[in-house]
Amino acid sequence: MRTQRQVVDYTLRRRALLREVQAGRVGTLEVCDASPYLVRASKFFGEVTTSPCPMCRREPLWHVHYIYGDELRTSAGQARPKAELAVLAMDYRAFDVYVVEVCRGCRWNHLVEKFTLGRDGLTGDDAGDQQRTAD
Repeated sequence: MRTQRQVVDYTLRRRALLREVQAGRVGTLEVCDASPYLVRASKFFGEVTTSPCPMCRREPLWHVHYIYGDELRTSAGQARPKAELAVLAMDYRAFDVYVVEVCRGCRWNHLVEKFTLGRDGLTGDDAGDQQRTAD
């Protein structure tokens, strides 16, 4: 997406947590605790990945995108399909997107990444193109 910025990747934290589980210092019940709302959101708004779950290794992981921002008002905190994010990025100045991976089988879940979207991320040339297409 053209307006994506301020990306934070949580891959290292995920690897460390999986090492802690494999070493027995963290129990599987502590990491396989996805809320029913997150599992349900993965069914309606999630996108399937090609990666198997790191815990059960039977189910594929699903990515769910949650949006947060002051401008969103009542829409803040909602899960949205990835395809809808590009449209929202043109409607709002800035909002944060949190991508959570979830396994529907064992209920593993982990924050994958966080990034910001919105019109404020457009460069001068992109903003001019958007204005010309709106006219």
